[in-house]
Amino acid sequence: MPKVKTRRAAAKRFSITGSGEFKRNKAFKSHILEKKTRKRKRNLRKATLVAAADHRRVRDMLNK
Repeated sequence: MPKVKTRRAAAKRFSITGSGEFKRNKAFKSHILEKKTRKRKRNLRKATLVAAADHRRVRDMLNK
């Protein structure tokens, strides 16, 4: 049986924390930034964790 390949798109977007959770970046930071407040853009820079409902989906994409 061949090896299972990791989905490269997911590997570039998610990383695993020490406690086994998945870290991700926030969306809506690439364009149309003039109408967004300074505070909102600053908070979009911060990474956050993947929701519990999506853990299995992300884990399967990363083969973990």
